Amino acid sequence: MTQQLRGKVAAVTGAASGIGLECARTLLAAGAKVVLIDRAADRLAALTRELGPEAFALEIDLLDHAQVDRLGERIVALAGGLDIFHANAGAYVGGPVVSGNPDEWERVLSLNVNATFRAIRAVLPHLVAQKSGDVVVTSSIAGLVPVVWEPIYTASKFAVQAFVHTLRRQVAGDNVRVGAVAPGPVVTALLDDWPKEKMAEALANGSLMQPREVAEAVLFMVTRPKGVTVRDLVILPTTVDL
Repeated sequence: MTQQLRGKVAAVTGAASGIGLECARTLLAAGAKVVLIDRAADRLAALTRELGPEAFALEIDLLDHAQVDRLGERIVALAGGLDIFHANAGAYVGGPVVSGNPDEWERVLSLNVNATFRAIRAVLPHLVAQKSGDVVVTSSIAGLVPVVWEPIYTASKFAVQAFVHTLRRQVAGDNVRVGAVAPGPVVTALLDDWPKEKMAEALANGSLMQPREVAEAVLFMVTRPKGVTVRDLVILPTTVDL
């Protein structure tokens, strides 16, 4: 892989596994220093040893407001700068509203919406001050097409899409690009709550993607020429009819 991102610093939330980890690996391979952000300290320590000296571990609980509010300054202190922020961390809940658990909904909404917005707010002053940077948010096809079996998750991703579209216009004049990668179903721990029969069907018919597919889409977004913004990049398994 060519070193398109040499000299850049990226930070990825939810980087201890799944899409976040694959994005961290891909950005490292493209030449960036990468700060892996997660609450799983032991996992982060093992990963940074594996990934090498250009990978940095930052233990953060994204539901802790005080920790999140210092996110920008901690990234810069750790890696010497920040050029790409990938707000990837999220949670999933599906199922009927009538039998749902509102406490579980609150956690999903807090992480997918409030923590995501707050984390972006924490890093944005640095990007605006330097008049350059990329913010990429892991959204979902559920943020564009309502998915009937996951109303709470769908609502959270519609909120993400609205935030991305409005924030992008606010900071475009500061040369900060904001965009969303919106994948269909991906094989990650977020799908552990899927009904077993639904997961088996999806695996059998090829309607699940691998995290690597999302990571390559993110790399495409952040390596576009200056002046070009990928606002939304939707990627779907070929067998999904949406």
